[in-house]
Amino acid sequence: MMRKITYPRVSLICLIIILLSLLLGTLHDFGFLGDYSSQGTSVKVAKSQKRTARVVANGDILIHDILYASARKEDGGYDFAPYFQYVKPWIEGADLAIGDYEGTISSDFPLAGYPLFNAPAEIAQAIKDTGYDVVDLAHNHILDSQLSGALNTVKTFNGLGIDTIGVYKKNRAEEDFLIKEVNGIKIAILGYAYGYNGQEASLSQAAYEAHLSDLNKYKMKAEIEEAEKKADVTIVMPQMGIEYQLEPTTEQVTLYHKMIDWGADVILGGHPHVIEPSEIVEKEGQKKFIIYSMGNFISNQRLETVEDIWTERGLLMDVTFEKTGKKTIIKTVKAHPTMVWSWANGKYAQEGYECRDYRTLVLEDFIEGGKYRDILDSTMQEKVDTAYQEMNELVNLQWD
Repeated sequence: MMRKITYPRVSLICLIIILLSLLLGTLHDFGFLGDYSSQGTSVKVAKSQKRTARVVANGDILIHDILYASARKEDGGYDFAPYFQYVKPWIEGADLAIGDYEGTISSDFPLAGYPLFNAPAEIAQAIKDTGYDVVDLAHNHILDSQLSGALNTVKTFNGLGIDTIGVYKKNRAEEDFLIKEVNGIKIAILGYAYGYNGQEASLSQAAYEAHLSDLNKYKMKAEIEEAEKKADVTIVMPQMGIEYQLEPTTEQVTLYHKMIDWGADVILGGHPHVIEPSEIVEKEGQKKFIIYSMGNFISNQRLETVEDIWTERGLLMDVTFEKTGKKTIIKTVKAHPTMVWSWANGKYAQEGYECRDYRTLVLEDFIEGGKYRDILDSTMQEKVDTAYQEMNELVNLQWD
């Protein structure tokens, strides 16, 4: 007689667990499930999940002598924080914030504004406290305190946890360019300067090649192509053009388009001290973006000092990248017009001139309906409204 075999219940449970494990593994392999685990371990998101990174960037932070003199405290220190009072929420609110600091920081040289910019170290702390993550030093004034001053400027910002571009500590040929990983998106950031106001004559050719990031087309092409391979997106910040001109030169247009061809996704131009228009470039079915100049963000260049009201105006660029799987695109681009609001405060600096208060304004907060509209008098309200309209017309950003 055949004996009936009874399987233990535990074996049946084990069999069910094995089958479920095989099924879950298959679903994961096909990308339907992400890897997940309990406390203390990282979570891998599903392959189809979107990631975003919002980047803001602005033009020249240009510390003229009256700006640091007006920021001087009774104890001899400096407080630049009020200058950034109204822009701080915008900078802090981004996933990555990039500022363009035009000048040097060196205790070995006297403080100075134009033509040899050298500001107190407290400006770096203010930039840090405002929320910046990266500072662009690729500009024509970076050698105003010689090479030692340029390297000390890098050291000062790096010591506060702010990354820099445009000056290499040891050797451009050997050092990696900056790649920031933001919310799982790798963003390469490169900066290039058209020249150094003749100050490079004090350098040997070896020192020049090692430390400075100029507009050498062969080097730029190689670096941007490498960035395209290593990063998800590439931002390039070139400094060139004609000062106070509201339109880009033919050379700007040609070179910035070449940068797109080489692999750049976003071009954030600087140097003219006024804003210049934007352009959207189609490449391989994707939109790339160029702003030819972001203008000044904070300075003493105003209608009364250079007879050009556009030097009071600038842009806070606002770009969101979106990554799905291995593909990253520019999802949105916005250009927020800014303006420097300045007034004499009745105090006098030891240099002999009357001090001023400075505030950089993001104009959306100050136009009709803006949260700070009521703090402006009627004259300033009209000035803000006119600037907002004229700047939007000039930039002409049409991003769907």
